[in-house]
Amino acid sequence: MGLTKKLFAEAMIKFALGVVLVGALIFLPAGGFDYWQGWLLMGILFIPMFGAGIVMMIKSPQLLKKRLGAKEKQGEQQLVVKLSGLMFLAAFVLAGLNHRYGWVLLPGWVSWVGAALFLVSYGLYAEVLRENAYLSRTVEVQENQKVIDTGLYGIVRHPMYAVTLILFLSMPLVLGSAISFVIMLTYPLIIRKRILNEERVLAEGLEGYTEYCDKVKYRLIPFVW
Repeated sequence: MGLTKKLFAEAMIKFALGVVLVGALIFLPAGGFDYWQGWLLMGILFIPMFGAGIVMMIKSPQLLKKRLGAKEKQGEQQLVVKLSGLMFLAAFVLAGLNHRYGWVLLPGWVSWVGAALFLVSYGLYAEVLRENAYLSRTVEVQENQKVIDTGLYGIVRHPMYAVTLILFLSMPLVLGSAISFVIMLTYPLIIRKRILNEERVLAEGLEGYTEYCDKVKYRLIPFVW
């Protein structure tokens, strides 16, 4: 019980910090809280996240603990994390500034389409988590890990990254910022480095992974790459 309470407190603190950080990155550059697209993104991002955290706390607290405490150890992957962080920083700040100064504003309906894409992607992300219990925030081969080749893993080798690609590209649409959308287009270039490194690690340490790569040809986008 003590561990559960400690884990819950840690999760709530990190969740609250995430809300404050993202809110600051969006609303401070926007010059205030009169930015409905910013509130829309905050809602569809953090409400499902809170619910998923509660479910994980109840059903798999060890998985929640693992994901909360995961940190990349490889220098190559640490660079990927840093570049991703810079991408989000630039995209959110520029979205706020774009709203404030009216540089390139997208129509309101684009924000709702983006929100729908985001929520569908969130559902697919949950499906990836259900299919693969070995998913980790770090690149590693876990004890007793097995190759997953069914469901979304039968379409592309890295469905989690494919789903996050849609998630991340939908965020600037929700925020109504074409400028931020262009910034987010760097994500495939950033994640490519992580995917290639991850495949090397898995091919070396996970039995059957090389055969899986021969079976499933595409890494991220079917018929593209």
